[in-house]
Order: sequence, then structure tokens, then C-alpha cells
Amino acid sequence: MTSLFPFQARAADNGEWSVRPADSAITPRAAFQLSARPGATFSDRAVVTNTTGGPLTFLLYVADTYNTVRDGGLAVRGREETQHDVGAWGRPEKETVTVPGNSSVTVGFTLTVPVDAAPGDHIGALVAVDDRVRPGTGSFVGVQRGVGARIYLRVDGPQRPALAVEDVRFTPHNPRVPGIGASSTTVSYSLHNTGNVKLDPRASIRVGGVFAGGPTERQMANVPAELLPGERVQVTETWSGAPSGWGYVNVTATANGVSATGSDSFLEAPWAVAALVATAAVGLTVLRLTRRRRAAARGRSTAGAEQAQPN
Repeated sequence: MTSLFPFQARAADNGEWSVRPADSAITPRAAFQLSARPGATFSDRAVVTNTTGGPLTFLLYVADTYNTVRDGGLAVRGREETQHDVGAWGRPEKETVTVPGNSSVTVGFTLTVPVDAAPGDHIGALVAVDDRVRPGTGSFVGVQRGVGARIYLRVDGPQRPALAVEDVRFTPHNPRVPGIGASSTTVSYSLHNTGNVKLDPRASIRVGGVFAGGPTERQMANVPAELLPGERVQVTETWSGAPSGWGYVNVTATANGVSATGSDSFLEAPWAVAALVATAAVGLTVLRLTRRRRAAARGRSTAGAEQAQPN
């Protein structure tokens, strides 16, 4: 059985072969940056380079790109998957190309934008897949490796950046036994690109309420570098030494001049605060019992005095 797993499209070079846009007359290009109106057809060229000592044969295709759920990185759909966007609009001039060792071959491709294409950003890749099937690690599934050069296509029309922060969870973890083990907090949330343009988000968290520890603000580290239109990414990271007590957290994300905030509440006291609260509660209970006993004693004394009065 052969499987082409979605592979990362962060770089167009895997050390054995690469795919990159053919240099323009002005400057080298790291990716295809294209702009078109609905219904337009245009062509471009890519250079496939083989840096090994022997010939390699590649299967070429144009693919849709998406954010992975696991880490928010960019990946492309496989050749056997159904393409819905740029992958359905593009076609290389050759579906198979053989590149001699330590050589390059230039190939063209064409994109035809549908007349009903939605305005905004559409991200894809021109992919070169090694036609060799390699054994998968620890399985009977064969794997084909691929490298993709990104295609950033902007379709004319209104550009609407929009962002949402959803499903915020702030979960403290204190050690079961005071003084044994370190406390930490898990922060998780979803970033959802609800607009029609690519976003480069940044996120931060702020804590409010009654708590101990600190700091109360920090920048989030595991934010995806690019969030494509319509994509939703779950982000999770650990915050050691986060505030603990009673309060709320706000996760705020900003990108392309827009911002959004999601919130969560928490109730988790650190051991020192919990001990203080418990001591105060015990003290309050003792005080109440003492007052009740004194009131009862006074009542009994009054009753005894009334009975001792002569008739």
C-alpha cells in the first residue's frame, strides 16, 4: 500500500531536491506571488533541481495548502486527495519530469481562476513528488516524499481580515503534595481566521482577579506564523509559574490591523493561599461556636436567676 502523507511546505528544499519559482527579470523569488481577477488565466515557471548524484523522476501537481491541526504549520494535500482551490485551478505542463544528477529542469504551469472565485487570498503549492516509494517506519505503508513551492494568489475584490479567539482554557496543575513537584498551567485556545486574507497572528495572555504568583502577562509562543483564510488552529502551551488563585484570563490575538479576545475563568489556589484560607475558615468556625456557647451560657444564667426570685 502506498500513501502520500501531507508534508510540510515551509521550505522548497529537502536537501536532495528543490522546487522554486524561476527568477524574474528583476529579482529572485522565494514563492509565487500572483494577483488576478476572477476568470483570468496566466502561466508561470518553476525550477526543479536535483542535488543528488543520480537521476530522479518527479511527479508534478498543483495542490491546496492548509494549516495542520497539530502545530499550525503549512502542509499540502496529496496527489490522490481531492483539490478544491488552487490545487483544482492549476496544472503543470508536464506531470512527470526526470532531472539528471546535479542538474535543474525548468517546467511551466498554468492557473485558471474560476469566474466565481471568492475575493481574497488563495494559497497553494507546485509540488514535486519523488516517484520512488520508500518503506514507512514501523509499518507496511510505503511513503513518497514531496517538496512544494508556495503559490500565494490574491483574487481581486474586497479584502476582509478577521480573526476570532475561541475555546480558551486556563488549567492550573498544582502538585498533589505541597512542596513536592513544580506547579504549571496549561493554556489552550483556538485561532480562527474568519476573513478572506492570510494572517500573521500574534497572541498574548493577561490574568486578572485575586491570585498569587506571576507575572500576569506574557506573549504566547506557539502561534502559527501564517493562518490561512477559513483555517482554525488549536494552540496549546505550558506556562510554568503562572498566577494561581481566583480570576480570569484574556487571550488577545492581533493580525493585519484587527484583534480579537477570548476569555476563561479559573479557581485554583496555590498551597500557601489554600492553607491561609483553610486556617481562616477554621478560625471563623471556632469564633462562631464560641459565641454560640457564650450566648447559651448567658441564657442559662438568666433562667436560673428568674427561678430564684421570691413569690
